[in-house]
Formats: sequence, structure tokens, C-alpha cells
Amino acid sequence: MPPCGALLCRRLLRKRWVLGVVFGLSLVYFISSTFKQEERMVRDRNLLQVQEHEQPIMWKVKFSSGNSSQLSNQCRNSVQGKLLITDELGYICERKDLLVNGCCNVNVPSTRLYSCDSCLPNGCCSVYEYCVSCCLQPSKQHLLERFLNRAAIAFQNLFMAVEDHFELCLAKCRTSSQSVQHENTYRDPIAKYCYGEYPPELLPV
Repeated sequence: MPPCGALLCRRLLRKRWVLGVVFGLSLVYFISSTFKQEERMVRDRNLLQVQEHEQPIMWKVKFSSGNSSQLSNQCRNSVQGKLLITDELGYICERKDLLVNGCCNVNVPSTRLYSCDSCLPNGCCSVYEYCVSCCLQPSKQHLLERFLNRAAIAFQNLFMAVEDHFELCLAKCRTSSQSVQHENTYRDPIAKYCYGEYPPELLPV
């Protein structure tokens, strides 16, 4: 024989008003939990925005002119060009004029320093190696610093590994999401390598 308490509970649960009270309490609990969760999300979002404004990304790019590669008479260079190469000193030369130490041969008449050929005033160039060479001009340091100061969090993974002016120019001149529109079309199909602060103008749709 079931205990009296169990019988009483069954009888109460059969009453509609009891079920209504249980449903109402459950609804109130659900609504209050939802509001609390939304308040917590808004608070966290506001806190994150404040932290973003108050604590800018600490980029570690160095713009010093004297570096170890120069002292050891070795140069890093842009590597992948089939016809042209830019070394970290800012010289651009034909691949055949690249020395064994990775530097451009400055004694060849066609080798040029800080060349901006194929580059537009907005800092976008049609040839990657010219983009890197132009970007390496000492006068471009302030422009690059302004870009880094305003760079979105989305660029953090791209530029946090960059350590000096040369590496920054290599990374900046590579085509990225800034160079395309609709994910499959270049903003400017000719001048698509950019070291400037802003991406190319969007083409008319």
C-alpha cells in the first residue's frame, strides 16, 4: 500500500491549478535566467571593448637600420620572385643579379634602391617586389606605425610574428582579404600588392 504522502502528491498533480503554478514558476525561472545571461554577455562585451581601447596590441616591430644580417654581410630577400628579388636593404634586382649571400648586386646598373616603380600614390603596386622595396623606404616608417596602431584585432595573428621593418613589408605587401572584394575578385586587379594604410578602393558593383 503506497504511503499517504505519495497519494497526496498524485492528487495535487491532478489538479489543474497546481500544474498551472508549476508551469508559471518554471516560466519565470526561464525568463529570469535568460535575462541574466544576456546582461552577462552585454557586460562582457562592453568590458572587452574597453580593454581593446585602453590596451592596444603591443606590436614588436623594430625599425632600426643596423641589424645583424647587415653586420654579417648576409641578406634576407623576398625569395619567390621568378624575375625580380628585393633584399632586406631595400634593393631590387633581377634574380640573375642576386649574390650568393642573398643580397642584390649593387654594382649592376639595373639594381635600384627603394624603387616604387609600378606603385600608385595610395601605396598599391602591380609588382610584389616593387611593393616591398618601396615599403622599405625609411620615410614609410611613420605610415606603417600608424597602420599598426589602427590595425584591427583580426590582423593580430598576421602581424604579431613580424619582428622588423623588412618582415612587416613582406607581410603587408602580400595579398590578403584587404585586397579582394566578394572573396574572389581583386579590388584593383592591377595594383593588388599594398603597403599603404588603406586597401584599394572598391570596384563598382
